[in-house]
Amino acid sequence: MRDFLAFQTFITPSLLILMYYIGAILIPLVSWYLARWIQKSYFSEVSKIIKEEFQTKTTFKQRFIVYAAFILCLLCMEILWRVMFEFFIAYFDMHDALMELK
Repeated sequence: MRDFLAFQTFITPSLLILMYYIGAILIPLVSWYLARWIQKSYFSEVSKIIKEEFQTKTTFKQRFIVYAAFILCLLCMEILWRVMFEFFIAYFDMHDALMELK
């Protein structure tokens, strides 16, 4: 308890893991909701035209490529989110290793 109160032991690594999972789930959901809200609020007429054109003037292969690119971007976002948190956790692991040498 004394190490915790003297900031020798950090609670951040445990919190980072929790925040990673919360963010990994909530960021795509909130992004999708926000994009839909902006689309309906500001671009409702344009989005209807684009949706109709997309359905009528594109082939299945072209639509597949667009959806695959979307999924690829989502995966890249999740990987970058993970790498960022791995960096933070590694930083705290280095701190713990240095404290053991002391």
